[in-house]
Amino acid sequence: MRKILAYPLTVIYLLVFGLFLVIFHPIQWICFNVFGYQAHKKSVDVLNFFLTYSLLLLGDNVIFRNPHKIATDRPCIIVANHQSMYDISPIIWHMRKHHPKFISKKELGKGIPSISYNLRHGGSALIDRKDREQALKAIINLANYAKDNNRSVVIFPEGTRSRDGKPKPFQTGGLKILLKKMPDAQVVPISINNSWKTLRYGKFPMGIGSSITFDVHEPMGARDLPAEELIAKIETTISSSIKY
Repeated sequence: MRKILAYPLTVIYLLVFGLFLVIFHPIQWICFNVFGYQAHKKSVDVLNFFLTYSLLLLGDNVIFRNPHKIATDRPCIIVANHQSMYDISPIIWHMRKHHPKFISKKELGKGIPSISYNLRHGGSALIDRKDREQALKAIINLANYAKDNNRSVVIFPEGTRSRDGKPKPFQTGGLKILLKKMPDAQVVPISINNSWKTLRYGKFPMGIGSSITFDVHEPMGARDLPAEELIAKIETTISSSIKY
């Protein structure tokens, strides 16, 4: 019965989701080209508010718990597990004071209204997974940009999303670069639960009636421990709060 109900709800959700992307694409263009970075960022923030809470159309509740007062005068390295594309909008909206930028595969940099435009012009890094040299250079450039402009970098070290919620081992290369290039950053671990259930049936219909949670853990300093020890601590912190 739940899956049958998911079909009409998914159609409604996808129409609304697509409408927001189409509406905000020219808004982003105008904000970026006429008013500059800050206006563009605010347009992206508002877009991601709507994308986050449009999940209510599927009966999905998004809960973002952050009991910590994270400093805004230092960049952040935001580290999270990865379960679906629906991990992204809540982080952009709820961490908006920290100007989150993403490391994304280059394929997302074209063809998607609003999303591709923001990835190309909002300060994120587009990497070619088949070209290690290009990927490393893009991550280094992003780290330098974040350090120099007090921005934050979001990284999903698992490399690819978990299809059943079970955390995958960290691939540490990108995170090591960020820790090295952003030594004064605060590292913010986030545990994500249940966003994988939005795709439990595949892309269509979408899963319905889930409680998607984001738990922000206590920030750590990028130089609090040697890189290997710090990454192991981050991975343990995140994984310990994932339920599957």
